[in-house]
This record gives sequence, C-alpha cells and structure tokens, in this order.
Amino acid sequence: MRLVIAKCSVDYAGRLSAHLPLATRLLMIKSDGSVLVHSDGGSYKPLNWMSPPCSVTISEPDSDQTDAGITALWTVTHAKTADQLVVSVYEVQHDSAHDLGIDPGLIKDGAESHLQKLLAEHIHLLGEGFTFVRREYMTAIGPVDILAQDAAGRSVAVELKRNGDIDGVEQLTRYLELMNRDPHLAPVNGVFAAQTIKPQARKLAEDRGIRCLLLDYDAMRGLDDTASKLF
Repeated sequence: MRLVIAKCSVDYAGRLSAHLPLATRLLMIKSDGSVLVHSDGGSYKPLNWMSPPCSVTISEPDSDQTDAGITALWTVTHAKTADQLVVSVYEVQHDSAHDLGIDPGLIKDGAESHLQKLLAEHIHLLGEGFTFVRREYMTAIGPVDILAQDAAGRSVAVELKRNGDIDGVEQLTRYLELMNRDPHLAPVNGVFAAQTIKPQARKLAEDRGIRCLLLDYDAMRGLDDTASKLF
C-alpha cells in the first residue's frame, strides 16, 4: 500500500462529474489497484475513489499547469467504464509504501454461529431439564438453529439472532408451522433467543406463544465473572 500526503485538487469524470478544490489530503493506493482520496474528517469514508480494475498513470504537467503550481498529474482510469479520477498534485509532504501482507479478514465476535455453539453447550439456559438434540435441524424451508427437548420430552425449536427483530420471529413461526405437521416431533414449542430483542418482536412472539430468551454472550463464554463483582 502506498500512502501519500499531498496538497492536491481532484477531478472525477465519467458517469458523473465531481471536483475537490485544492487542499491537503491523504492519497491511498492499494495493492488491488484501487485509489482513495481521504481528508482528516468524514470518518472512514473517502472523499472520492476509484475501485478496481483500474490503472494509475503519473505524468508531467503541461506549461500552464506548471505555472499554476502543479508538479504531477495522477490519472486513474477504470478498465471497464473508462471513468477517470485525475489528481493534480501541487506538493508532496509524505510518500511511503508498505507491504501489509495477506489480511485474514474480519472475524465477527458474537456471530450467530458462535451463539448457536455456545447455547448448544449451555442448553440449561433454556430451562431446567432441557436436553440438546442437534444443531441445524433441517426443515423444508431451511435449518432451525437448535432442536432441543424440555423436561417433559416435548420438542423445542430455538431460533438464534444477535439482534432479535420481527423478521426473526416470523422465521421461527414458519419453522414451527412445518415442524408441528410432523407427528414424530409435534407438539413443538418455540424459543426466540437473542442478545437483544426489540419490543415489537417480543410482543409478536408472546402473541404467538413463542418464549423469548435474552443471551449474555460474555457469560456464556465464561468472561462475565459475577462472583468477583462488588456491585
């Protein structure tokens, strides 16, 4: 990755036209060919950019551009659309290149798959006497996250979400309708389990006879040591 801090102006020409007047900015050229123009504000979002596949050509300015103070022209051309991002560089304050290597990608902590595994290992959170049957119980319209049995031996379908909303309740409702047609499973009760559950989703679940369960992700991982807390 190449990082350049430069006083520059930027013009975009293609499906739309845009202009960034002269200012000091961060120019970022990534190994995939993408070019991004950042300011010292606006959080993570660049002011302008060109996504790959594209090519970068650095050329000398003409006499008029030189007289205006431009020292170099960066022309970024998209390979498919021919859109162009033209960076007029007036002064370079920093220029460095860095090999970042291969990035492993974002690993989300507390993803639904993690919650599913943890709840299967801590099935007692569903209630006293509950037993685990299997994860990803397949139905005709998709897998139910967890199939369990309550203390009386009745089947229980558990749908897991990080943030429980109405769509999750609707999804579990469809699973329950199908599973209750199976004489080997029926009657099947439902549990909607999530780290947070929106009030509308809780109301809908209760109206349909579905129990809601809030999950404490840290406690399930053994990180929430309540015994050592003073308050």
